[in-house]
Amino acid sequence: MKSMTLLAMLLTSSVAMSGDWPGWRGPHGNGLADGAGYPTEWAADKNIVWKFPLVGRGASTPAVAGNRIFVTTTHEGQNVVHCIGMDGMAQWSKAMGTAVDGKPGKDGTGANPSVTTDGVFVFAYFKSGDFGCFTVEGEAKWHRNLQKEFGEDTLWWDLGTSPVLTKDAVVIACMHSGPSYIAAFAKATGEIVWKHDRDLGAPEEAAQSYATPVVVQDAGREVIVVLGADHVTTHDAATGKEIWRLGGLNPTGHKYFRSIASATVSDGIVVAPYARGESLTAIRMGGEGDVTASHVLWVNAGTSGDVPTPAIANGRVYICRDTGDARGTIDCLDLTTGKTIWSGQLEKNRNTYRSSPVIADGKLYIARQDGVVFVLDAMGSEFKLLAKNSIAEEHTVATPVFVDGKILLRTDSHICLIGTQG
Repeated sequence: MKSMTLLAMLLTSSVAMSGDWPGWRGPHGNGLADGAGYPTEWAADKNIVWKFPLVGRGASTPAVAGNRIFVTTTHEGQNVVHCIGMDGMAQWSKAMGTAVDGKPGKDGTGANPSVTTDGVFVFAYFKSGDFGCFTVEGEAKWHRNLQKEFGEDTLWWDLGTSPVLTKDAVVIACMHSGPSYIAAFAKATGEIVWKHDRDLGAPEEAAQSYATPVVVQDAGREVIVVLGADHVTTHDAATGKEIWRLGGLNPTGHKYFRSIASATVSDGIVVAPYARGESLTAIRMGGEGDVTASHVLWVNAGTSGDVPTPAIANGRVYICRDTGDARGTIDCLDLTTGKTIWSGQLEKNRNTYRSSPVIADGKLYIARQDGVVFVLDAMGSEFKLLAKNSIAEEHTVATPVFVDGKILLRTDSHICLIGTQG
């Protein structure tokens, strides 16, 4: 999408209807929502259309296709995919394999990966290795367990990577201590289309990644961008073959630089957070082979996120810092230079930030761990807080979802639909 089109979409004051939210980072894979008219303020007694109680535990971000919302939990020893209507009524719930408990703490569950949907099928992946597909009406299509087929999970914490869609397949990245790979599966049957080894020699925990790949177009070709194991790699979506790689994200060989935040891509630039929130690297797309020495656009060691993935819109990168004294600092950078446009500190609080920022209708939405959502002016020349919102103190890891002028907020125990007519 051209930058002028993006600008017009972000600045429009009319209420525009948007499309689906097919996966964790939205319709463009970079945290940018379509449409306008999204609420800026809400509370328990204001702008709440409905509040749906979830059965079981999970931290996945909902996906939306048409009038259906899809989300996962674990419940009574099973992995479960739930479908809820946009009217707040349950449509179906289906089990998919035996659940594995999350690691200690509220952030970890057996259902952290988010589902993805193409409007025909919905694809789910769980900590247990269970990976499968239903139709959006709830008919089971296929189910396989990747750990039983390709090796056990050796991640020290919870599985976090989510499936992503290419034109012809659904793709999973498995990056841990041991044989790592990305693999593509036929949407309708689950058969392997290709599987590509991704073993890059990162030390100990640095070999482990919880990041989700990004599917983009580059020079007329569909490619997959993968961050983890001290590298960014790109792969041909049709074959899995590596196109280029960029290293140097861990120049000192730090053993514990596991990656959680994912890369974000816009305007031919990959933005890669790394080093536990201590570095941010911008990479020009293109090239072949090792491009470490030739394709770094800029490096900013003054800001990054450990868990929240950056959002990009209209030539700006938005960072939510979540570590140390800088926790709750929001930075807006120029995409092409990495220089700071504005920076500001949200209120100090013991809670941190696990969800990722989203840009919608010219505003930046940041959800805190306790369910508080801050709304900032995304388009201005300075840090400007527009609103602080809370329904109740419910633990929140999932990223807010924006569809048709309404916001879906998933907490530990509920999905809430927020709208200006609630």
